[in-house]
Formats: sequence, C-alpha cells, structure tokens
Amino acid sequence: MTVYLDLVCIINFIVDFLLLLGTSRLCGYPLGWKRISLAAALGGIYGGICLFPRLYFLGNLIWRVIVLGLMSMIAFGISISAVRRGMVFVLLSMALGGISVGIGNGSILSLIAALGGVCILCLSGFRHSLGSVTYLPVELSYGDCRLHLIALQDTGNALKDPITGKSILIVSADAAQKLTGLTLQQLRSPVDAISKAILPGLRLVPYKAIGQSAGLLLAMRLQNVKIGKWQGSSLVAFAPDGLSREDAYQALTGVIL
Repeated sequence: MTVYLDLVCIINFIVDFLLLLGTSRLCGYPLGWKRISLAAALGGIYGGICLFPRLYFLGNLIWRVIVLGLMSMIAFGISISAVRRGMVFVLLSMALGGISVGIGNGSILSLIAALGGVCILCLSGFRHSLGSVTYLPVELSYGDCRLHLIALQDTGNALKDPITGKSILIVSADAAQKLTGLTLQQLRSPVDAISKAILPGLRLVPYKAIGQSAGLLLAMRLQNVKIGKWQGSSLVAFAPDGLSREDAYQALTGVIL
C-alpha cells in the first residue's frame, strides 16, 4: 500500500483545522482564522513526520498530547480561558481518534472510551450556559499600535456616548495600557490625567456600576474600530481594572448600532 506524505499532511491539516474551529464554536468564542490555520499546519506537519520509520515513536500518546497542547497554545494563546479551550480541543481530538480506531478495529472498548471522552467534553465545554453569551472579535488602531481583543456583548450595557447616543466600547486596563501607553495610576485617576493633558483627545465619561458609586472613565474616540462585522468610529472607554477574572474577554460592548 502506497502512502503519500503530502496527502497525509493535507488531510491532517483539514481535520485539525475543523476541530479547532469546532472547539472555538463550542466554547462560544470568535474564530481566529490565522492562529487556527497556523496551529492546524503544525498538526499537518506532525502527522506527516510520524510516517517516517525512525520517528514512529512520535505517534504515541505522550507526544500526541504534547503536540495537541502546542497547537492549543498557538490557536488560543495562554490564559485561563485558553487552557479550558485547549482541554476541550484535546478531548475532542482524542475522542475522534478513539472513534476512528474503534470503527477500524471493531473494538467495543475503544468506542466506549471515545464516548466517555465526548461526555467529559460536554461537561467541561458546556459547564456554563453559552447560549446566552456572545463574544465578538475587536480590532482597535491607535497610531502605530493595532490591538486584537475579545469583547463580551452585554445587552444591558447602558454606557453611551452623551453626544451621539451610541454604545461605548469599554476595554480593560491592560488593553488600554498597550494601546495608548497610559499607566494604571493614570487610568485610576482620570481627572488628574485630563488636567495634565497626557494624551490629545482624552475625555471623561461618567459611569455607574451595580454595587459601586458613580465614577469617571477616561475615554477617547478612535476612528478605526472593528467590532464583529461592524466597522467605524467609536468612543472607547478605558477601565481602571480587568473586566474578566478568567481573562475570557478584554472588552465590553453593548448593542452595535
């Protein structure tokens, strides 16, 4: 039987690409096509390498898990939420492999183990109600800096631009520092930052959160903002702290007008 190396690499790339896309979809996150493509390319190359006689050992369970972990890091990054998605991807891949082996060998035990993996996948991937949560990819540009974030769409977000009446995009302190160079102290002392005219175009936006007294946020109008499929000019407010304990998202957006 003749095995074509290029065909094996292509098939593995396609399978891993679809598995990574499926993982993002299952966990309710936007699809990062470029990073997922790079991760799937690693999977395709790995599948081809395992065909060489001297490298058969790379196909064992330990190396397979290691490569799946590297693919998860490439596709999803390094954060608590990324680790959860990585676990879902590994379980999904192992379950698919177990089903393939079980069907090929007629092994009932392999099929039962694969179904068990699917059950664990469901418990871990759907532990929270994802149907009511929507994440959107966000791209912000300021000067020479371009930042890619994940935003939680919060329909209850009442923070609006007092001039246009449109919803304001809120980004975390870490994202604000990377984008504008503002320090954490400046974000937490917005009035002082405005008085010193640290950056042109800065303004103050009043806000009130549940369980907190009213306050002010530094904000700036950015001309190149992408939120999901929407693109245009938007007022962006800078939170003095993080927005998600698990780093699942770095921005909050309301209803996009």
